[in-house]
Amino acid sequence: MKVLVIGSGAREHALVRALALDPVVDAVIAAPGNPGIAEVALVEPVAAGGSDPDDVVRLATRLAADLVVVGPEAPLVAGVADVVRAAGIPCFGPSAAAARLEGSKAFAKEVMSAADVPTGMAHVCSRTEEVEEALDALGAPHVVKEDGLAAGKGVVVTDDRDTALEHARACLDKPNGRVVVEEYLDGPEASLFCVCDGETVVPLSLAQDFKRVGDGDTGPNTGGMGAYCPLDWAPEGLVDDVVARIAQPVVDEMARRGTPFAGVLYVGLALTARGPRVIEFNVRFGDPETQVVLARLRTPLAQLLLAAAEGRLAEAEPLRWSEEHAVTVVVASEGYPGTPRTGDAVGGLDALPGAPEVYALHAGTGTDDDGLLVSSGGRVLSVVATGTSLAEARDRVYAAVGTVELAGSHHRRDIAAAAERGEVTVPV
Repeated sequence: MKVLVIGSGAREHALVRALALDPVVDAVIAAPGNPGIAEVALVEPVAAGGSDPDDVVRLATRLAADLVVVGPEAPLVAGVADVVRAAGIPCFGPSAAAARLEGSKAFAKEVMSAADVPTGMAHVCSRTEEVEEALDALGAPHVVKEDGLAAGKGVVVTDDRDTALEHARACLDKPNGRVVVEEYLDGPEASLFCVCDGETVVPLSLAQDFKRVGDGDTGPNTGGMGAYCPLDWAPEGLVDDVVARIAQPVVDEMARRGTPFAGVLYVGLALTARGPRVIEFNVRFGDPETQVVLARLRTPLAQLLLAAAEGRLAEAEPLRWSEEHAVTVVVASEGYPGTPRTGDAVGGLDALPGAPEVYALHAGTGTDDDGLLVSSGGRVLSVVATGTSLAEARDRVYAAVGTVELAGSHHRRDIAAAAERGEVTVPV
């Protein structure tokens, strides 16, 4: 079996790594990939970073791919999965119509309302006056989200009304700009990936990510600075509850609308005193949670994703998981998440302490004119470690992060620290 993965980040590196371990997979090709992926798979150029549907189809056809896995959200919203499927090639990823669950937060709220899914109150606003009224109606803390795709950085959560309004104005100034002003949801957050085939929902492992750039959840939102799983503090039966009350009703509602959802439904949750509430949906594997979830998955990934792409998930055997804990820490370049500095040499990856339980996944890396590894984006590496306990996984990952060489880099030092200390609790 030959698998083509679209994308170039640490999420795709994690996918490539897991797919290559599937015994039925003969070859994994990534487009456009990155230097880290190139060490374990073939890489091919692709137009527009994989967001040109016709170019992806030409590449998949030339490679005689048996399965196409679309990593990032932009190609999905652009309709890559539709065109690949129309060419008769199995594709794991939702249609453009179904991808609106991530492409428009207002649409997602509409679907949740129709499916009676628990979520926060929200106001969709296209004018500043509407934003002001919504902020006053819902009160602080204020949650303002850009309606469209924003790579995880379109959300502001603040007690300061002026800051919330400033973010809203910046979003509204864009073409067709809209924002969603939401009720703030208390309680710890969790992420659950659900593999779907349009009818059947198969949940993966709960994970928790850390979106703020600084320790103690300070500073601006990022694409994610780290993650861990499993969540030992999560209430028993939470996954089954989320599938029954959230994921399955949404999949059923999308099918009822004639736009069946096949791919990963990423459910971002707040575990409140009133039960789980949806913060957001994404329509692809999340980064950096994918890095830790796939580190523990023992079920062959390619066979699972092909079953989803072909509508055969109901026949799938129960998923198998490692008992180990997994933690990932993102090493970011100077200036991230503002204007990241690029072109700095990246070193120290050849002999990470703790291997093979410790490894680095490439995110924003490239090569310079001399073929040397350099930073090319904000989030440069995602260092992953597994261990028999959360404490062991944390010790291993931070020992490895300490050996990474990247001038001006920064990372959070408290990923999974509260969970290790037993300080994460769900309000009752």
